[in-house]
Amino acid sequence: MGTGSGTSGKAASDPARAGSEPAATSVRPGETANWVNYAPQQPQAQPGTSRRWWQRLLGTAQQTLEARIKPPANFGFPPEPTHDDASTGTDISPQTNPIAFGFLLTVGIGLALLVFFLLTNVGSLIIWIAIALFIALGLDPIVRFMVRHGLSRTLGVIITMLALLGGAAGFIGSIIPTLSTQTSQFIERAPKLVDDFLHSEFFVSLDAQFQVSDRISEEIGKFFSDTGAVGGIFGGVLGVGSVIAQGAFGVLIVLVLAIYFLASMPAMKAFAYRLAPRSRRARVEELSETITRSVGNYVIGQAFVALLNATIALILMSILKVPFAALLTLLVAMLAFIPLVGAVIAGILVSLISLTLGWQTAAIYAICYFGYLQIEAYFVSPRVMQKAVAVPGAVAVISVIAGGSLLGVAGALMAIPTAAAVMLILREVFISRQDAR
Repeated sequence: MGTGSGTSGKAASDPARAGSEPAATSVRPGETANWVNYAPQQPQAQPGTSRRWWQRLLGTAQQTLEARIKPPANFGFPPEPTHDDASTGTDISPQTNPIAFGFLLTVGIGLALLVFFLLTNVGSLIIWIAIALFIALGLDPIVRFMVRHGLSRTLGVIITMLALLGGAAGFIGSIIPTLSTQTSQFIERAPKLVDDFLHSEFFVSLDAQFQVSDRISEEIGKFFSDTGAVGGIFGGVLGVGSVIAQGAFGVLIVLVLAIYFLASMPAMKAFAYRLAPRSRRARVEELSETITRSVGNYVIGQAFVALLNATIALILMSILKVPFAALLTLLVAMLAFIPLVGAVIAGILVSLISLTLGWQTAAIYAICYFGYLQIEAYFVSPRVMQKAVAVPGAVAVISVIAGGSLLGVAGALMAIPTAAAVMLILREVFISRQDAR
């Protein structure tokens, strides 16, 4: 009773609280309070709560993407031991432990044979992985820049890949109508171009001396009379379709692998560093960071140089009214990615096509374009590549030729940064060790 009357008096003396809270109900011993009609007033929404729903949504989406993209910590291996817990390890040699040494030697030979089998049978997959890793290293500086400015790595990867894909889609979408138009025009004009060439003064004089037209007609008749050769044409068409499908599948695989490599780059590096001995781990990490940073800067710099090269070529072709300018610009951009020789090949091809407008037009284009290449070689590339790689000219030429011979265009693209990495390892490891003796 005292408790009930005290509560009632307090409620009566505080009308504001009485209006906001329900009156207490006195409960007799042995009875149960009736709380059915008790409906407490819901608290009012704080200002800005409705504006933060999208932040929670983005946070949930980011956590989901991180769970799907980021690899597990240490790739499922035990964490790195501390200095106190680190053991000196066991010396395995033919003298101290011959059985364990023989077992490890057998495992090593088996792994070497497995690697050889993979390289000889799934070479395309190895190339895809190398290209994806190359792209990831090239985009990693952009992601690190976003991380330094407060974004998470997952969000930085998403923004970078969306920007890259959006830019590529926009460029392709804007150039496809022009490409299709100019390609159809080229196909329509091809018979006339061939006919003009056959009736040109050069071919007429050549035919008068060597009977070239008779030889061509004879070879064409032999070709179409051979059923195997005609069937080979249809097989070639099917082969082209298969190559296109395989190329599209390869692009998809490279894109997916590049996203995963880019998102898990720190974890991949940390795992790779643990493969080195603990006493050399800091030095290995320093060299690896230098190599990966130089590769990333090289990819970004080469992309900038190729874009600038294609822009100059497009301006020149537009001024000189060179046919198929959009198609040739795309060709120049792709060839300019190949260091040293790509831009030269592109200039020669466009100059040859400019001959259809006269030798004067071809000469003007060649002078302007190859003059720009000199400016690029002495002023643009050194400033763009100063933080990337420093490779002597002879080594660069040899590495590009070797890379192109081994892996084609992909090998030529990766040749110079690979050569720079090898030179860095030789200088910092082998030469320094030789100097210390």
